[in-house]
Amino acid sequence: MNKKGILLVNLGSPRSTAVNDVKEYLDEFLMDERVIDYRWIFRALLVRGIILKTRPAKSAEAYKTVWTEEGSPLVVITEKIQKKLQKLVDVPVEIGMRYAEPSIETGIQKLVDQGVSEIVLFPLYPQYAMSTTETVIEKAEEVRKKKFPKVKINYIQPFYNRDIYINCLAESIKEKLPENFDALQFSYHGVPERHIYKTDPSKTCKIDEANCIHSQVDTHNAYCYRHQCYATTEAVIARMGLPKEKTIVSFQSRLGKDKWIEPYTDETLETIPEKGVKNLAIVCPAFVSDCLETLEEISVEGKEQFMHGGGKTFHYIPCLNDEDRWIEVVKTLCEEKLDDFYLV
Repeated sequence: MNKKGILLVNLGSPRSTAVNDVKEYLDEFLMDERVIDYRWIFRALLVRGIILKTRPAKSAEAYKTVWTEEGSPLVVITEKIQKKLQKLVDVPVEIGMRYAEPSIETGIQKLVDQGVSEIVLFPLYPQYAMSTTETVIEKAEEVRKKKFPKVKINYIQPFYNRDIYINCLAESIKEKLPENFDALQFSYHGVPERHIYKTDPSKTCKIDEANCIHSQVDTHNAYCYRHQCYATTEAVIARMGLPKEKTIVSFQSRLGKDKWIEPYTDETLETIPEKGVKNLAIVCPAFVSDCLETLEEISVEGKEQFMHGGGKTFHYIPCLNDEDRWIEVVKTLCEEKLDDFYLV
């Protein structure tokens, strides 16, 4: 019987907060054609001719504010998930990052070195997007075909609406909610609108309330990131018993001048105080591990924007990170795919 293993894949992080390390990381990240989906020459001109001239120094300073003695929060938390999961399963578990080290290739190699020939690969993104789940799968297949042609890989699909995940997320948020709050904001990572259309196999997706918020999953939104974000939100607040009018959905981390999916988190944070939201709780369900985008962009910059707009209290709710209930969800989803190997 072929030996099986699990590879947990997250986004990645610079090796350190040194400007050169941040520049190297940003180059790999932003030159990914599924992140900035321009033709190579235009992508290179934008990234290497403009962005990497100034952004690494600024990003390095931001990373310094979240870096721990152990290292990058995202990598450290992913390692903790790996160690906890390893205690619950009887197959080897390794981690890989889409960008930087440990790479997906490094993770597969470690499993192969342990005799593994069938891998369950878990992209740690609840919702599907071409710049997250899709690029992980494409990179893993590229590595597999080039370096490990005899290895089989089963991919865990987006779990944004799975009951075990919704229950886990709802319980985690509910435990951390402050006693008094005017609204709970769900801030998801943003993507350019054109990414939504590119990932739609039916080519009929429309970015509007009817299609993204009130529709059921079907052929035109099965890969719609915006729809999946709203679906996660609605399922969580229903599980929490929270009135819909007490919740807000927005999208953060815009890059460049292209149209991204709306509403934007930064603009929302600046304007909601004048609409009566003075005490805010905010959570980032596109991430399962806290990282620069949650610990600095939301918890620090977002708080400043909200308070500047007239807010009184701002409460950031951490990601699931290495909570035991989340590890149980990871275990269940992995075991489902491990079982698939036995059915082939």
